[in-house]
Amino acid sequence: MSAKSSDIVSTAKVESFVYMPPPAAFGAALILVKPNLGYPLPAPVTVSLPVLGAVLRGLRRASPLGRIVITEGVADEQSAERIFKQLGVLELLDDNMRIADAESLLMAEYENIAPNPVRFPTMTAPKYIGDYDCCISVGTFKRSIHKDQPHVSASINNLFGVFPREKYHHQNVHLRGQLHRPSVPEVLRDVYFTVGRYFHGSVVDLTYKLVQDSTGDEAVPIGQVVWGNDLLVVDEMACKIAGEPTPDYIHTIRAIRDQLKEGAK
Repeated sequence: MSAKSSDIVSTAKVESFVYMPPPAAFGAALILVKPNLGYPLPAPVTVSLPVLGAVLRGLRRASPLGRIVITEGVADEQSAERIFKQLGVLELLDDNMRIADAESLLMAEYENIAPNPVRFPTMTAPKYIGDYDCCISVGTFKRSIHKDQPHVSASINNLFGVFPREKYHHQNVHLRGQLHRPSVPEVLRDVYFTVGRYFHGSVVDLTYKLVQDSTGDEAVPIGQVVWGNDLLVVDEMACKIAGEPTPDYIHTIRAIRDQLKEGAK
């Protein structure tokens, strides 16, 4: 059986990474890029500028005249614009690229098409996601501990930043605590089947694997970039390269997606 285009995943060393965007980017009038830039800290906490720059150049080659908007919703007291400037993102932009605080954009309700939502039958996120011709997630790779269980964060988890804290905060107004209940891996199902399904591709910056636990953070050098047209496939390959088992939430989301595809036949 030949591979489907959505199953194709590419890898490269960081120094030789040349981004080939998904088909939706070619000639697109409007492109949305959601990088992991939610903190005023450099890589590997956030996406590295060399990887983000390569992604933007690849998108510009695919769409010479398109409007490219780089958006993020931060998890900090500082504004997204201030963090973008502090991290040097503005230096990567050409005349038809813009930055935007995701929380300042016009919002829309996205239906959860999964048969049994974990918590959210709908989720609120920027209207751009549904309206734009091409949406790309550019995530870092992190392994952390959530509720005493290991958790891998890559391009799907990166989408947490598009949700407005005004609606999804819990005790800390700077964070999206509602998205951690009952657990991050479970809520990722709702994230994928509301807004995740609108993303045409993803990139995972594996320059480093950031290991976060009670003893602190450790940046483990990997030196790779993974990208492709399917967030699940990209994250699964990123786990393989990083030496981490594929998280259960990826298997669960894939099974639900396969179920939906079968039901649509």
